Amino acid sequence: MNGSWLPLLRAEVDRLRWRRAVLLLVLGAVVVTAFTFTVTAWDTRPVSDEEVAEVRQTTYVVSEIDQCTAHPRRYLGPRARGLDADEAARTCEELVLGWYSGRPTLDVASELGNGFIACTVFVVLLLLLMGATFAGHDWSTGSMSNQLLYETRRTRVWLAKALVVGVAGLVVSAVLLGALWGGLLLLASSRDLPVPDAVVADGWAQVARTAVAAALATLLGFALAMLFRSTVATIAVLFALAVSTGGLVAAAGLFSESSRWDPVTNIAALVEGSASYYVDVGLDRECYTSYGEVRGRLPGCDPERTVGAVQGGLYTGLGVVVVGAASVLVHRRRDV
Repeated sequence: MNGSWLPLLRAEVDRLRWRRAVLLLVLGAVVVTAFTFTVTAWDTRPVSDEEVAEVRQTTYVVSEIDQCTAHPRRYLGPRARGLDADEAARTCEELVLGWYSGRPTLDVASELGNGFIACTVFVVLLLLLMGATFAGHDWSTGSMSNQLLYETRRTRVWLAKALVVGVAGLVVSAVLLGALWGGLLLLASSRDLPVPDAVVADGWAQVARTAVAAALATLLGFALAMLFRSTVATIAVLFALAVSTGGLVAAAGLFSESSRWDPVTNIAALVEGSASYYVDVGLDRECYTSYGEVRGRLPGCDPERTVGAVQGGLYTGLGVVVVGAASVLVHRRRDV
């Protein structure tokens, strides 16, 4: 037994680095991130001249252009005023070709709430499984008993493992999502698409918040696996919690704003910076119509509420701390 933490941490880093399941999960996160960027780049690629020429030759496009040219006001509206026949024909051709050959332009601001969020969900879930697998493998192979012969203080072993796997989750998510966001910014720059500085800052802030959420998810998976001593049991418990937690909170009837305590609402607030939810009880009587509908436009009757990133982070972090404390307590007292 060595009094220093360094040998213990080195041993856990090596154990994490050479765990095949962990490497496969990290590789999966890399693949998901690369796939997200590739699909976004392909779906928003500029339309080539060849594609425009091919669309121009199709029968229904030619017919649509002829109809627009013959009746420009139906298609162009106020823009048709003052246009001669040649200008109207040229405008109609541009309009119709845009309908049938156009693709959405890359909008990195909207990507933060679309493709980036979808990628975030998969990466965080994979890292949660990484934490569970890291701990579950030690129990399934029986190597935990050998580790406790080297270091008999169980709390130190638990904390060393948690520190290593938590930092790994933080670093992996920060690198992957930072690369995705940086890649989207470079892609927009290569296409001469302006991106406001505020959007750039919001993106990097979301990367940082997501890295924190990923680290907490990794620790949660690890703590549950140490508690149940099984990766499969951990996955089953997480699935059950994901399906039932929101409903249990609402059914308990303890909170008039049950959605405020829904894990999904708080995790979304942590990742995206804020999240909205709606209250259906607790408003003044004047806020309801005779049919029970909420008069949201009246002062003080807006049913929408907002959870901030700090609130969501405290909620999520507290949940992980509670599970971690239970895991440490059981690990110290239960026989190996």
